Amino acid sequence: MHRTPNSPTPSRRSLLRALGGTAALGALAGCGVPAAYVHPGDRSVPDASATDKRLTWANWPLYIDTDDDDPDRRPTLEAFGRRTGISVDYVEEINDNDEFFGKISPALMNHQRPGRDLIVMSDWMCARFVRLGWVQEMDRARQPQVARHLDPLLRSPAFDPGRKFTVPWQSGITGIAYDQRRLGREIRGVADLWASDLKGRVTLLSGLDEAFALLMQGNGVDIRTWKADDFHRVCDQVEKQVRRGQIRRFTGNDYTKDLVSGDVLACQAYSGDVIQLQADNPGIRFVVPEEGAELWADSLMIPDRARHKANAERLIDYYSDPEVAAELAAWVNYVCPVPAAQAVLADAKDEDTAALAGNPLIFPDSAMRRRLAIARDITSTERVEFARRWNKIVNL
Repeated sequence: MHRTPNSPTPSRRSLLRALGGTAALGALAGCGVPAAYVHPGDRSVPDASATDKRLTWANWPLYIDTDDDDPDRRPTLEAFGRRTGISVDYVEEINDNDEFFGKISPALMNHQRPGRDLIVMSDWMCARFVRLGWVQEMDRARQPQVARHLDPLLRSPAFDPGRKFTVPWQSGITGIAYDQRRLGREIRGVADLWASDLKGRVTLLSGLDEAFALLMQGNGVDIRTWKADDFHRVCDQVEKQVRRGQIRRFTGNDYTKDLVSGDVLACQAYSGDVIQLQADNPGIRFVVPEEGAELWADSLMIPDRARHKANAERLIDYYSDPEVAAELAAWVNYVCPVPAAQAVLADAKDEDTAALAGNPLIFPDSAMRRRLAIARDITSTERVEFARRWNKIVNL
């Protein structure tokens, strides 16, 4: 769920599909299928980094800076190669979290080389990898920039305390977007979505992992420690709004089309999408509700048996340098996980680039940061029950 400054792209915060295929595999594996879990002693192989200066990196499409005149060139990645002598095979092969899980899981489950040294997954999926023991712990001694500059809000999610196995690549906020000019009033919180003048003009996200946290926050729940009862209360509320016709439909990233057309006046939305929509329609607003909003991340991981661990660690640290993080943030326009990059952008010679330093959807201000929280992930035991109920509501 990320954007380039000029080109809309498919959502990276992919919806959780009906239980089956990779989702079912993840649920079963997380529940203790013996072949799935990899013990710490079986996760690494001799590291070839010292003599083999390369690595393979799997990422989402359009999720790195490119040259304006030559989209096949990636300036920050090329600079890394010049600085380190490490060649990076950059593969844009991840289009859906569950789909890629299914693609890479057979190798990891069977203690085989995954063919990638670095992957980027949404944190709710990273949690699954960590629980299964499918990723290697990073050596922070090789990553001084990570230790120094990673955003404190992102440093210790429940699934990976201290970020031993993951490092955020980019971050974002799930909040509410609305068209102020068409609606004629402000929206401040989740409860405002249920107002009578929005009947049939509201959309919610269809993905379980994408939707539930913000709705819980509307009930005053601390999403860092939410309980099963909190989830079922949200489901009860959403079912009620479906019955009364308040919710037009449940969406993936296509909610942006409804908002632009005016078919929808308010919706669950991602902060990075709204930055792009505002370029053409200044009347579109993004709200971090008074009750709070979910801060999420797509994170870098080094899979088990990756052959170039040290090279991957070095690349991760490179992108945690504020100068590099600023160059990337200016291109992708999501919440930058390196707050120190803000000062770098503010000093940019280009006025439009410098203006990004003041955008709270890239660098949240102190007031906004106080309302952001990372949700506790859904455990493998919970997922089967919760996905079944949620998918029934949204007709998946």
